[in-house]
This record gives sequence, structure tokens and C-alpha cells, in this order.
Amino acid sequence: MESLVAFYQNSLGQWLPKELFIFFVSMLPIIELRGGLLVASLLKISLWKANLICVIGNIIPIPFILLFIKQIFAFMKKYHILAGFVEWLENRAAKKSSGAAKGEFIFLLLFVGIPLPGTGAWTGSLIASLLDFDIKKASIAIFIGLLVAVVIMDIVSYGVLGSLVH
Repeated sequence: MESLVAFYQNSLGQWLPKELFIFFVSMLPIIELRGGLLVASLLKISLWKANLICVIGNIIPIPFILLFIKQIFAFMKKYHILAGFVEWLENRAAKKSSGAAKGEFIFLLLFVGIPLPGTGAWTGSLIASLLDFDIKKASIAIFIGLLVAVVIMDIVSYGVLGSLVH
């Protein structure tokens, strides 16, 4: 994360407010809210402001993934646009979702909420869409999972890490 902060400070920081930067970081797959909060802590953005910005940034892509990712993937495979990457994503989502159908709500909530590599709202939404989970239930589980992730990442980035950095 330090390299991301250095990139911001050395190039984008002159014309892009740090709040907008963490908003965009939180929208990125893989990095998501977890990375956004770490970057916000390193940029010394207040906890409450960082939480609000990162949650909104991480939520914005979710409805689009839930509603349209299957159609987008089908189009990409049909026209051979990153077809290998799409298949890799689908396989990855299938592997991560083993056993999810039985308790999909709790699975999604924990999958999004517990900050482990390869988990988060993007992958949770992808799994929910590809496995045809109920969109309303999936949306609620993902949102609650994001709130769990906020609490955990607040402790890590503003508590433990924050005391080491600041």
C-alpha cells in the first residue's frame, strides 16, 4: 500500500484530492474497501470520512456486477475479448464458492466481511451472480459483509497499523 500512496503523492496528489483517490481505490477489484482504508490511514484521512468514502466506493460496482456480469462475460467469450481471463474469473469464483448454495446468505456475508486474499464485494458479487443467488438477499449479505470488513479494517488500519505508522 505504501507504493500506492507514493504513486499518489508523486503524481496524482497535485491535482486529485486524496479523498477522491481513496474513493477510486475502493472501487478497484482485489484492492477494494480494504485497500482504500489502508491508503486512507496512510494519507491521514479521518476514520469516519474514510469509512464513508470507502464504503460508497466499494458499493457502486456491486449492482452492475450482480445484474450484468453474466451478459458481459457471455459477450466477451463470444467475441474472444479476454476470453481466457473471463474463464479464469469464472473458475476462481466457482472454486471460492464451494458449499455456498446451502447457506448462501451467511456464506456471502462472511466471504465479503472477512478480509482474506481473494475475498471481498467484487468476488462475492461475482459468485452470487454466477450461482444465481437471489439478488435481494445477496445485496443485503454483501452490504452487511462490507460493514463487518469496515470494522475489521478500521482496527487493522487505524488501530494496529495506524499506531505503527502515525
